Amino acid sequence: MYLYIKSLHIIFVVTWFAGLFYIVRLFIYQTEALQKTEPERGILHAQLSKMSRLLWNVITWPSAIITLVLATSLLVLQPAWLKQPFMHIKLSFVFLLYLYHFSCHYIYKKLQKGEIKYSSTQLRIWNEVATLFLVAVVFLIVLKNELDWIWGTVGFIGFGLLLMVAIKIYKAIREK
Repeated sequence: MYLYIKSLHIIFVVTWFAGLFYIVRLFIYQTEALQKTEPERGILHAQLSKMSRLLWNVITWPSAIITLVLATSLLVLQPAWLKQPFMHIKLSFVFLLYLYHFSCHYIYKKLQKGEIKYSSTQLRIWNEVATLFLVAVVFLIVLKNELDWIWGTVGFIGFGLLLMVAIKIYKAIREK
């Protein structure tokens, strides 16, 4: 039973992340569309709002909830995991990931109303936050206690800086 639940957990983590990655891309497109003139603005906003609504309500939110239920089930079946230091760190990142999810919900609600709170560049940076969580959680769960926390932190920060440089380069190329 444990392995079936674990398999489903991994599947729903993947669909949740797919939703988180794509929803922020849609936020970027919506933000840029809302800065256009009519009729292009209205047409794009309507279509992108519909796409966001379906992605958020049909894939992303259900995946986040099912992931949480399955993760809780795994911990109930294997409570010894809660005694492992790596699991405390992993669960901290997961908690932060849910905060990220809730912040995306806030942005989603604003954009559905046609309100722009963030620039497309800020949203491009925000889009990479989910990548940082994904990398941190995967390394923690695979390496478990073998990951030295100092090198893990250095790697996490280094990866974040690398993503920021990539965003800057992409912006420079896009603006040419």
